[in-house]
Amino acid sequence: MARIAIVVGHARRNTYCEALGVAYLKGAESGGHEARLFVLSHMKFDPILHEGFSREQPLEPDLKAAADAIKAADHLVLIFPLWLGTLPAILKGFLERLFRPGFAMEKTDDLRGYRPLMKGKSARVVMTMGMPGFVYRWYFGAHALKMLKRNILGFVGFAPVRTTLFGRIEAVSDEKRRQWLMEVEALGCEAR
Repeated sequence: MARIAIVVGHARRNTYCEALGVAYLKGAESGGHEARLFVLSHMKFDPILHEGFSREQPLEPDLKAAADAIKAADHLVLIFPLWLGTLPAILKGFLERLFRPGFAMEKTDDLRGYRPLMKGKSARVVMTMGMPGFVYRWYFGAHALKMLKRNILGFVGFAPVRTTLFGRIEAVSDEKRRQWLMEVEALGCEAR
């Protein structure tokens, strides 16, 4: 049994991303895993890290619950749409507020400067987008995905970080959307 934290990083409520999060949760629970779902559009928190890392910014109750779940989890799932070539601001703010020194990494005196504290945890990134997934990967170089995998998740120790891309989200049929929900539910059952 795995412990899983699922984060839906969309600014709006009742989106397809939220449906994907619910599908992953359903699959995880049917697979006997312990899972928690955090939908950022339903949470109350300030997404701005006002003082950077120079001063502690107390976590609101919703962020504290998410932090506790991520700390206890074996596996983290991030689900979000590609907006302006990157993560939605609410998800970036969520990560900035939580993945701070003392939680996700700690300062060291070596060349790297930080030691990751999330080692031993894996992650899955599920991204939706308007363009075809192969266009995002090959023409645009999947830079937001690479940044998230290497500079955020990898930097704090998550490995492996697997990805699932769903492209042409507005143009696909309802049947295709149902297939994707079933695919994500199966990922949840396997905790991958």
